[in-house]
Amino acid sequence: MKKNWILLCGLLSFGAMSVHAEEVGSVDTVFKLFGPDHKIVIEAFDDPDVKNVTCYISRAKTGGIKGGLGLAEDTADAAISCQQVGPIELSEKIKKGKSKGEVVFQKRTSLIFKKLQVVRFYDANRNALVYLTYSDKVVDGSPKNAISAVPIIPWTHANP
Repeated sequence: MKKNWILLCGLLSFGAMSVHAEEVGSVDTVFKLFGPDHKIVIEAFDDPDVKNVTCYISRAKTGGIKGGLGLAEDTADAAISCQQVGPIELSEKIKKGKSKGEVVFQKRTSLIFKKLQVVRFYDANRNALVYLTYSDKVVDGSPKNAISAVPIIPWTHANP
C-alpha cells in the first residue's frame, strides 16, 4: 500500500516539472452556482529549447465543485498559435530532430491520468517549426488536436 502512495506522489510531481505557462486571460462559458464557472483559458509559454518562439494555448477548464477542488477532468478541446518573437537559432539537436517530435509543454488536465501536451517537430524542407497540441490518457487519448507552424525567417529590427 505504501508503494502505491509513493508511485502516486511521483506521478503527481512529474506533472509539476513541466514548462510553466503564464495565464493571459480567460472567458466563462458556463455559469456554475457552486464552484468556479467552466471557462476557456488562454496561456502563453516560451519554447524551452528555441529562443524567441512563444506559443499561446487556449483550452477548456472544467469548473463546478470538482473543478474547484482539482478533481474534474478537462475536455480535450484546445487550440494553439506559435510565433517568432525575435531571431531564432536552431541547435544541431533540433535540426537532426526526432521523427516523433519533442515534448515542449505538458499540463495536467485531470487528477492523475490525463494531460495536454505540445510536441515540436522541425520541418527541414520548409525551414519551419511545427507545434502539435493534443490530449492523452494512460488508457485512451483523444484524436482532437491542433497545430501551428513557425517559419524560421531572418529577423530584422527596424528602429522607429
